[in-house]
Amino acid sequence: MVVLLGHSLGALPAGADEVKKIAAIVTTYFHNSHADVIVSRLLEGNMLNGRGPRPALRLVSLYTDQTPANDKSRRLAEQHGFKIYNSVAGALTLAGEHLAVDGVLLVAEHGDYPTSATGQVQYPKRRLFAEVAAVFRHSRRSVPVFIDKHLADNWQDAKWIYDTASELKAPLMAGSSLPVLWRYPPTDVSREAKLREIVGVSYHSLDAYGFHGVEMVQCLAERRQGGETGVRVVQCFTGPAVWQASEDGLFDQQLLEAAMNRLRDRRGGDKPLPEVVPEPVLFHIEYTDGLKANLLTLNGAVAEWAVAWRDANERVDATLFWTQEARPLMHFTYLVQGIEHMFQTGKPTWPAKRTLLTSGLLDALLISKQRGGAPLETPYLDLRYQTDWNWRQPPPPPPGRPFTEQ
Repeated sequence: MVVLLGHSLGALPAGADEVKKIAAIVTTYFHNSHADVIVSRLLEGNMLNGRGPRPALRLVSLYTDQTPANDKSRRLAEQHGFKIYNSVAGALTLAGEHLAVDGVLLVAEHGDYPTSATGQVQYPKRRLFAEVAAVFRHSRRSVPVFIDKHLADNWQDAKWIYDTASELKAPLMAGSSLPVLWRYPPTDVSREAKLREIVGVSYHSLDAYGFHGVEMVQCLAERRQGGETGVRVVQCFTGPAVWQASEDGLFDQQLLEAAMNRLRDRRGGDKPLPEVVPEPVLFHIEYTDGLKANLLTLNGAVAEWAVAWRDANERVDATLFWTQEARPLMHFTYLVQGIEHMFQTGKPTWPAKRTLLTSGLLDALLISKQRGGAPLETPYLDLRYQTDWNWRQPPPPPPGRPFTEQ
């Protein structure tokens, strides 16, 4: 029995623990970039220092879409003996005619790219995945693909990537590290719970960190009775409209306070939120089965992720989702472990539909914001799925090193 991230996944099939050959397709690769903290674990182990356990994955090829002055991939290639190719196809075929790797890491986060009208960085995920898909088609076979964070910055591209992977029968996984984080206290939504409402708090930018917050909410929501049913409408409130929504009872104040009380770094002390949060943002989500979720970005008062929920029996629970904000950023180890299990078994550790939904949700919420906070009906987010993935508390994190340490 293999226990991964606390999830009993069953015994690996014979030969599934062999070292797999991996191609990494990244936008840019510098110290503490997502490419570094994900891909470098294949080179330097889970501690990113050359010591300790490492995935049974071998990086054999790399494509970088951009090469800034602080690029570290060329130095790593010299140290570890993998080759950097000037095309996605070259990295997947090792400059041959056909697919020559066992899995693909697509890490498109960071880099100099334009911003969409809704405020999302337009990372070239569709373009890069299309080049991966072209190799699969030409080779008449596919291998598992992991896409870091959202599938794309807009619904159309995200759905195209999901549908193309399905068409090519390519095992697909995506998402952020939020679902696998440490939780304090270590609690989860009970399987088949009759959830009524979820309220979470987030911080920083709405595209990068807002996505993290939506993933935090969704990895709880999907456990409710009947599994995921999809979302019927979303709305984004900003500024004074957030406080008015609070007065109107759009979200449960008790749940907000329960989430805030889990924070280890509650900035502003006991001052009222309107006094310390100059530009609040509220993501309001209504699911098709009646569940409501609210995610508040409260820069000035919040610098962590926390969430609370209430069930039909009026039971309230809350927890902090904690990240190690210092190298080796150990939460990425647990993300990589989930990716490794898919590469070894060919079966996604958690469903790609979760990330398809969260990608679509963020896009819809930012469209609502662009339209002045108008509600946006989302019949296309009628996405139903169930998952047997279960979270468990990871081991205590090791001591961290400052980000600036090279």
